[in-house]
Amino acid sequence: MRTADAVAIDAVGESHADVFMQRAGFAVARAAKRMLGGTYGKRVLVVAGKGNNGNDGRIAAEWLGRWGVQVRIVGAVDAVSLFIDSRTADLVIDAAYGIGFHGTWTPPIVVDVPVLAVDIPSGLNADTGEVAGGVLVADRTVTFAALKFGHLFGDGPSLCGEIDLIDVGIEVHGVIDDCAYLVDQHDVATWLPVRDRQAHKWNHAVRVLAGSPGMVGAASLVCAAAMRAGAGMVHVSTRATNDVASLSLPTEVVHHSLNAENWAAQVNADEQRFASLVIGPGLGRGDDIAAEVRGVLAASDLPAVVDGDGIIAAVEPRGGYDTLIKRNGPTVLTPHDGEFATLGGDVANPNVVQATIDLAERTRCIVLRKGPTTTIAAPNGAVYLVASGDERLATAGSGDVLSGIIGAFIARGLDIHEAVAAGAFVHGMAGSSLPLEGGIARDIVGTISEVMVHIAENGAPYVD
Repeated sequence: MRTADAVAIDAVGESHADVFMQRAGFAVARAAKRMLGGTYGKRVLVVAGKGNNGNDGRIAAEWLGRWGVQVRIVGAVDAVSLFIDSRTADLVIDAAYGIGFHGTWTPPIVVDVPVLAVDIPSGLNADTGEVAGGVLVADRTVTFAALKFGHLFGDGPSLCGEIDLIDVGIEVHGVIDDCAYLVDQHDVATWLPVRDRQAHKWNHAVRVLAGSPGMVGAASLVCAAAMRAGAGMVHVSTRATNDVASLSLPTEVVHHSLNAENWAAQVNADEQRFASLVIGPGLGRGDDIAAEVRGVLAASDLPAVVDGDGIIAAVEPRGGYDTLIKRNGPTVLTPHDGEFATLGGDVANPNVVQATIDLAERTRCIVLRKGPTTTIAAPNGAVYLVASGDERLATAGSGDVLSGIIGAFIARGLDIHEAVAAGAFVHGMAGSSLPLEGGIARDIVGTISEVMVHIAENGAPYVD
C-alpha cells in the first residue's frame, strides 16, 4: 500500500495529495453515520494517532461535527487511561494506528459501545493478523484500496468485524506486481464453463484413487463431490473390497479394487480416458503404498490432485520432491498445517502467504493450504485467497469433498489454478450454508449443486 500510495501521490502531485485522505475520512464518517443510525444527539469518541490513520479519523470527526454529532478527539496515548461506555459515547472510532504499526499499545477500555476501525484495528499486524499487545475489537472496519493480509489471517477475521472496502482513487491492480487476489462468486461464475449442449460423459471424466480397509468413506466422499461438481464420469480404484455396497459409493460411480501390489501400472494403463486424477484420500500409509503413489504420479501426465495420504506418499523417502518436480502434468497439493509441515513448509512463519509461495516454488506444484482463509499459491508466485468457508468445514471428510470438487473442475477444462480456487470457494460456500451445528461432510456434498446454481444465477461478472 505504501508503494501504491506513492504512485498515486506522484500522479496527482504533492499539492493535491490530501485528496485521498479527504476521501478516506469522508468514507469513515459515512460508515459512522450508518452505524449510529443518524446524527441527532449522537456522541462519538475518535481515538486519533499522529500519522495518516489519525488524520483520516480527524477528517471523519469534522464531517460528523458538521452533521450535528458531538465529537471528542483523544490522542492515542491519552486514550490509554479512558473507560468508555454507553454513558459517555455512542460510537468509538479507532484511528490510533494504521497498517504500518508493528509495536504494541494499550487501548482504552470500551464497554457496550460499537467500534469502527479505520483501515485496520489498531494493534493488529497488517501483514500477518497477529496481535502483540492490546487491540480494540471492531464491529466494522473501513479499509482503502485493497484488503490487507491482516484482515484475513490470524486474529484478523475475529477482530475486524464487517469490512467495507472503499475506493479512494489509489490504484493497486497493475501497480503492484505481487498482489494476492481474494476470490468471490463473480470470479467463479466467470471461470466455470457453460456445459456444451453436445457434451457426453467422457468429456469430463475423473480418475480417483482413494480408500482402504477402514477408510472407505474417503473414496465415497471424493466421488460424490466430483459428480455433484460436474464430472460426467468417475472411476474409482480402492485398496478395499470389491463389494461396492459396503463402500457406500454413489451408484453412478465405476469401482475397481487395486491389485495387492504393482497397482501403479494397473492405474496408468487407461489414464488416457480421463481428464484429471485425484489420488490419496484414505489410501493408507506405508513404504509400499508410498512407492505405488509415486509410481502413479511419475507415469501419469494427468493433472493430479494429491490429498490426504497421497501428500505424505508423494515426498521422497529422504524428503525430496523429485517425483513432483519431474511430473509432465500439473500437480495440486492440498495440505492442512500438519501435512504442510511434512512437506517441508514453514508452519512457524506468521506470513502464511509467503510460506505457501515458498513451498509451491520448491515443489513446482500448486499448493492449497487449508485454513480459515485458504491460500492457493502457484509455482510462479501467483496467489488466490478464499474466505468463503467457516468453522462448519472443520469436520471429518470435508477435505475429501474439496478434492472431488477440484478434480471435477479441472476435468471441466478450467485453468488449473482457477479450478483449485473455484473449488475451494464452492466448498466454502457449501459448508457455510449448513446449519450451525450438526453438519457432516456428506451434507456438504448435498449442497454443492445448489451453491453452483446460486453462483451461476447471482455471480454474473462485473460490467465495466
